[in-house]
Amino acid sequence: MWNLEPLGKVDLELIPIFDKNENMKLRTLGKNGPEVSEIGLGCWQLGADWGDPVSEETGLEILKTAVEQGITLFDTADVYGQGKSEALIGKFLKTVEKPITVISKYGRGNGVFPDNYSEKNMNEAVISSLKRLDIDCLDLLQLHCVPQEILVEGTIFTWLRKLKDEGLIKNFGASVESIEQCIICMEQEDLLSLQVIFNIFRQRLITDLFPKALERGTGIIVRLPLASGLLSGKFDSNTHFASNDHRNYNRNGEAFNVGETFAGIPFDKGLDLVDQLKRGFLPSQLPMAQFALRWILDHDAVSTVIPGASKVVQVLSNAKASDLEPLPEEQHEALNIFYKNQIDQFIRGSY
Repeated sequence: MWNLEPLGKVDLELIPIFDKNENMKLRTLGKNGPEVSEIGLGCWQLGADWGDPVSEETGLEILKTAVEQGITLFDTADVYGQGKSEALIGKFLKTVEKPITVISKYGRGNGVFPDNYSEKNMNEAVISSLKRLDIDCLDLLQLHCVPQEILVEGTIFTWLRKLKDEGLIKNFGASVESIEQCIICMEQEDLLSLQVIFNIFRQRLITDLFPKALERGTGIIVRLPLASGLLSGKFDSNTHFASNDHRNYNRNGEAFNVGETFAGIPFDKGLDLVDQLKRGFLPSQLPMAQFALRWILDHDAVSTVIPGASKVVQVLSNAKASDLEPLPEEQHEALNIFYKNQIDQFIRGSY
């Protein structure tokens, strides 16, 4: 378990917040949720338990840069580095006067997955998260890809309501794997949001989920917007990933849902598809990652997008997507046709 000892010799007082990006746009998270930046920050990488490790100093600089760029939402989970991500965010929050919306998750750590869920365990997990974050109340607690049968049975939502009544969380939502699970969760009228995999490679949500979410006032938090980096356009056939990187060990779903890695697209096929996107759709001088993020933001149902970052430059690039003009409607139509004809058939995993 992650301890709360000091994270190193970084002098937090020497990390000022300045030069806010005034162009970052805000959206309301769901019907009754907080106003948040439309580009948030996914903090899985800050847990540093997969891939190339992110140092404490780099992690703090990433968080600092995010706030400078107008990002007001950090998405984390108790299982990210066994609490390391939360602890780093908690340390950073002490240096920032600007309010940050902090959202975390429960359901994959501390031996609860797949069938050891209990109200006691959830309460203990939330209290531990609050201690690591050094806050009194979570803005949003999300179920973390819990099994579908748990969602259907429904008792877990009663536990969430009790946490809300006790003032430990302000709202609750669910991070899910499939559209079917989204529909199940939306039967809970007080569910604020859903966290979903959505990107150019996975477009079914546009017709099968988004209209329902808009009707119900359910916020949509988009994870894996760049398909584990494929849609950054930076990978090629010579790209190799560390043995502890899920883009290596889960490439074909060996460890968990393959949809969480490259959005379920086989890596070699993904490289080919990205090449086709670059040649046929990408505007000149526009970075591929910003193009992919702008495409997501053009959908009204989306409340916020949470790309991760292991480098400061990635935060700067991602934040710029909020300042871009929407893509032309005809380009959206062409990308949807491309998806139906060239991509959909290759998607694997829950969807």
